[in-house]
Amino acid sequence: MNGLKTAALLGALAALFMLVGSAFGESGLLFAFIFAVVTNGVAYWFSDRIVLRMHNAQEVNSDHVLYRMTQRLTQKAGLPMPRVYIIPSPSPNAFATGRDPDHAAVAATQGILNMLSESELEGVIAHELTHVKNRDTLISTIAATIAAAIMFMVQMGRFGLIFGGGGRDNDRGGNPIALLATLILAPIAAMLIQATISRGREYAADAGGATMAGTPMGLAMALRKIDAGAHQIPLDTNPAAAHLFIVSPFWGGMGNLFATHPPTEARVKALMEMRGRL
Repeated sequence: MNGLKTAALLGALAALFMLVGSAFGESGLLFAFIFAVVTNGVAYWFSDRIVLRMHNAQEVNSDHVLYRMTQRLTQKAGLPMPRVYIIPSPSPNAFATGRDPDHAAVAATQGILNMLSESELEGVIAHELTHVKNRDTLISTIAATIAAAIMFMVQMGRFGLIFGGGGRDNDRGGNPIALLATLILAPIAAMLIQATISRGREYAADAGGATMAGTPMGLAMALRKIDAGAHQIPLDTNPAAAHLFIVSPFWGGMGNLFATHPPTEARVKALMEMRGRL
């Protein structure tokens, strides 16, 4: 069901892209899409190196407890062994990255290792490995590509309106009010859809992680601890990387509308409802 919802949201994002692009003709539509594909393609291909270097992550081997736990879970799930990293930060958090299961990496902060019990940490790593298994990096990149193309076209449209252009060259008689409304509402809709996709993938990773670990209890307890700890000790990171983490490092803004993660209590409630099924 979650996969169908994600596909529907991606379809809605693509439809929005076509709607906005219709105001700029084929050339504007094609240029915006190529620009978005190139920029997000580079991010997709090199995202693991970029984000790991951004957080000064240090790779660990089989001597480390995190490596052994990850190895045990990957064998249980039938996944290739990812690279395993420690981030030297006291803020509790973790993420997975990489373009596919054969090129994946799992990273956890020192803070999360100090805070969680073994069963709680296992739930967290199982959650991250589910992201790898579900190829959520690819899904996020597709959504980001379409959203970025929409944003780019909107910027083109605003620039055109300021300097007396805007719209298609062959459609100067178009409704300027409709164009202005599109330029205002389209980026909001794109961000809403992209955030909804991200939240859906988090719920799916929670469910998959609980199944992989064999119980939802460890992950549920971990989420509560991480949420509280991340509020007390904020993680120094780029907002562009916030969606990767198991709990968002940022709060505030416009409530849950544009949040990349569901509310922690809603996630815990969903996990608790799984107890009788595992």
